[in-house]
Amino acid sequence: MSSSNLAWLRRIGVAISLCSLAFTACQYDVPITSAPTRKVQKPLLGDWTSPDGKEKLKLRRLDDSVYIVYYDGDLFRAYHSDVAETPFASVQDINSSDRKYAYVIWKLSDDGKHLSLRNVSDKVISKETKDSAAVVALLTKNAKDPDLFGEEIEFRKEK
Repeated sequence: MSSSNLAWLRRIGVAISLCSLAFTACQYDVPITSAPTRKVQKPLLGDWTSPDGKEKLKLRRLDDSVYIVYYDGDLFRAYHSDVAETPFASVQDINSSDRKYAYVIWKLSDDGKHLSLRNVSDKVISKETKDSAAVVALLTKNAKDPDLFGEEIEFRKEK
């Protein structure tokens, strides 16, 4: 993979590798965008583990634009939802009856072995926001706000 492609992957860092920070943050009624904004990124696919080994994440391709995520016994559907030149992902909890969404961003290391994830804070994007157009407007308005994102968590690629 060329260095420009690796840089592009890092820059887009859209969150689809949804982990506890994303999974516990499934609180929104609507996705960021109603449809994916890009195709599945092959370097994200595989098995990921937190540095302490306690959290396991499996990312698989469902189709050209949608991921299936297995995280500690739960299943999620995720896709890229780029907004304001920022790589977001809409992550849906498909194990629960309410099927709520989380909003996350991701960043892949140059060597493709480390994945960083951050969720969107409900202090900036209220969970009361009920339509995707309003979510997009708020993300665009607050894209540079340091309070937009929660803590960063990391995973390393197993295979």
